[in-house]
Amino acid sequence: MATIQFEPIPRNATASEVLRFIAGASGIDGKFIGKISFLAKASIVEITDSHARKVIAALDGAVFRERRVRARYAVPPEKRNPTAPDHFDHLLRLLEIESAEERRRTKELAKENRQVDDPFGASLTGLMIADAEYGLGGRLVVQLTRKGRVDPLPPNRLQSGSPIMLTQTGVQRPLSLRGVLVERTDRIVTAAFEEPEDDIPDDANWRLDLSADEASRQRQQAALYRAQAAEKDRLSELREVLLGENLPRFATLDDSQPSDKLNAVQNDAVAFALSAKDVAAIHGPPGTGKTTTIVELIRRAVARGERVIACAPSNAAVDNLLEKLMAIGEEPVRLGHPARVAVRLRERVLDMLVERHPDARQAKKLSRDANELFRKADKWTKDKPEPGEKTAWRAEARELLAEARKREEQAADKILDEAKIVCATLTGIDSDVFGQRKYDLVVIDEACQSTEPACWIPLLRANKIVLAGDPCQLPPTVLSREAVDGGLGISLMERIIALHGSQAAKRLTVQYRMHADIMQFPSEEFYEGTLIADESVIRHRLTDLPGVQDSPATATIVQFIDTAGAGYDEEHEEDTSSRRNPMEAKLVVHKVRELLDVGVPSEGIAVITPYSGQVRWLRELLTGTGVEIDSVDGFQGREKEVVILSFVRSNPEGELGFLKDIRRTNVAMTRAKRKLLMIGDSATLANEPFYQRLLTFCETHGAYSTVWEETI
Repeated sequence: MATIQFEPIPRNATASEVLRFIAGASGIDGKFIGKISFLAKASIVEITDSHARKVIAALDGAVFRERRVRARYAVPPEKRNPTAPDHFDHLLRLLEIESAEERRRTKELAKENRQVDDPFGASLTGLMIADAEYGLGGRLVVQLTRKGRVDPLPPNRLQSGSPIMLTQTGVQRPLSLRGVLVERTDRIVTAAFEEPEDDIPDDANWRLDLSADEASRQRQQAALYRAQAAEKDRLSELREVLLGENLPRFATLDDSQPSDKLNAVQNDAVAFALSAKDVAAIHGPPGTGKTTTIVELIRRAVARGERVIACAPSNAAVDNLLEKLMAIGEEPVRLGHPARVAVRLRERVLDMLVERHPDARQAKKLSRDANELFRKADKWTKDKPEPGEKTAWRAEARELLAEARKREEQAADKILDEAKIVCATLTGIDSDVFGQRKYDLVVIDEACQSTEPACWIPLLRANKIVLAGDPCQLPPTVLSREAVDGGLGISLMERIIALHGSQAAKRLTVQYRMHADIMQFPSEEFYEGTLIADESVIRHRLTDLPGVQDSPATATIVQFIDTAGAGYDEEHEEDTSSRRNPMEAKLVVHKVRELLDVGVPSEGIAVITPYSGQVRWLRELLTGTGVEIDSVDGFQGREKEVVILSFVRSNPEGELGFLKDIRRTNVAMTRAKRKLLMIGDSATLANEPFYQRLLTFCETHGAYSTVWEETI
């Protein structure tokens, strides 16, 4: 028997009610349904193996007591071939290893911050609730601060959109709430929560911790189970292609509607992707207009009547897609917590659209009445209320909110039914919102920055899939070394290109960002020399910008300054495991000021370094200049007129650490439009063949100098 879990299920649901629901929705005889038990808000059901796939497909997103449920395997399903190694078993094991590492790190941070705040930690303690109201699509929005609102909050790793846990302190049975950080100022953090089941104490003390995203893990696990068990359906057909058991199929190339806003290579990639019947990949090296190309792909797919999910691994990447789709006149619906969406784009968030929908007008009134009852119940008055009166007010308020939620869900269904394009993160695709909707096309942007398990979530709803990204840039973020070694860092797109090569992939080759001299080395190293600089950028220089003077600082396009032998030694940053190089930082500051002095605008300059310790050191040294300083990850997908790259590492052992991942260096180098300046120790860097080739390239092209030639 297979074990299946359904959630959320009301606490007062009965086994006979669940049995009728399963049999009615799936059409199977009750004799194939075994033991039914309950756990918190879930129902655990045993079903014969041969019927489990049908039941999950029929019930995932189905409605039970006017609310959609999620259906998933509670334990791994029966394997198709028990004796053969299974790709999904391997991914599931790696996913669990990674989740365990994430939980371990979160727990350690919480322990470290139990008594005091760590300036670089993921916790805040000694908080009190300053205000609470319902907003952001009916969620409870809470403002937290220090007592008296006098003391500023310390610096921390908590960012807008972060999953958080709010926990009551100083009591034996603390109340805990999971939510999302909305905003952080010097003295106040604002977080949003789904309606709590228990009353929130007025005078409690709280701690706020960065939380492991368990919902994301469960959705990935459920998707892998579904893909593993699929038989005789569209998902099983896609699985066979994605595992290399069958070849991808293509129809006649549709090149009848080329866009005059795209170049020939981009138009060819769009036509290629449209002709795919199963899967296609668009390989977009830096500056080649990958996202512009897939936006045109989506536009043309919609024009021929298809419905599309446009997704990406991060909220920033989804917002980028959403903004470009809106710019061409499309009206996508953005799924996700409003706190995780850029403010300028929140008008397209489903929750915000629901609030403006005519069917939800009455829901607003119901929510207002409920909030008034909650405030009335929480208000202290001289006249003591009758026993049980406050409890009754809160119960009535919850009933009003339940009715409001029902009306909002009806409005959301109408909006999604009419939407031609839905934008969401990979792990933000949930049956609770999507129901049982299927889509003609799923497009995944920045696909090489996602682990494979996350990509299987939208695949459950796809007729075909197009992956867009660059395997030569940033890989997926994986915390566990064991999971990396096991292959969790290999994206689905990388695997598809390795399996099917040019049969399933098209590479964009014309780039619109870099001067030809900046482009040349990355093109030869990562893209077989195929990149071509467009005429608009091939020879552009800093002196072409208004107000920039011709000087030694602006004369060179590519430059490497070698610090070997000059005592520019790296050091550990205090209180962290990161590294910095103070002397190298001093040289960076000198070069930044040279550029500013000859008229290069500060907003056109970026300093990129792989170490957060060096980022913090440089930000302090360059405070007030307006120059942007960040890690490699922070600049993915972006560009600047000038990039100064500080390599940091300088040690007798020749240890390179992060620098061994040359894809990160590729990202850093290819952010530059008109000037790329690199500073590093050749004696340390040359221990890696890639950097030895970089040094040779710079020497051959007259772009190499030493620190001894600099006057600081």
